[in-house]
Amino acid sequence: MNGNYCAFYVAEPFNESYLGAHATKDFVYYNTLRMWKGAEPGFPFVNSHDTTYNVRDGSNWEQTLMPRLRLRLRNSKNIILFLSERTVNSRALREEIDYGINSLGLPVIVIYPDYNTKESLLANNILKQQVQNLWAKIPAFRDSRHLVPTLHVPMNKDLIRLSLSDKRFMVGSKTEPDTFRFS
Repeated sequence: MNGNYCAFYVAEPFNESYLGAHATKDFVYYNTLRMWKGAEPGFPFVNSHDTTYNVRDGSNWEQTLMPRLRLRLRNSKNIILFLSERTVNSRALREEIDYGINSLGLPVIVIYPDYNTKESLLANNILKQQVQNLWAKIPAFRDSRHLVPTLHVPMNKDLIRLSLSDKRFMVGSKTEPDTFRFS
């Protein structure tokens, strides 16, 4: 278990090779992590999606897609969830979050692409209500997040680097379940 499992919304059906996939905002943020890793091999992102062969649009959900997602999650130390105003509660996203948290106990690092500083996430040193309201976009996350440690960070390379290196948010060494943020 050494990968970071990225969970993000994409319109279904999805195929990474189509140009439309690269215009899907949450997919673009995932690609940003991949780009940072490519430009800087020491960047602490290990892509769990690279651990099994790719899935295609026409693949069967029960026989191919869901088992592949679960295998990738089992090989991961945490979940990186991209959560934005554009996030939609898709079947894949529900499965990833439900299985990752409720079955595997994976800590979650939530990245908010609409925010770029730790201060922008906070009001009176707590997560802004607008940020907390985003949790309802994925009921599986909203209802299960209290079971695992969750770290909430803006789309900021330096803070994401710190988050990915923080052993408190890795399944083998995770801290107590709670809501964490940089203050």
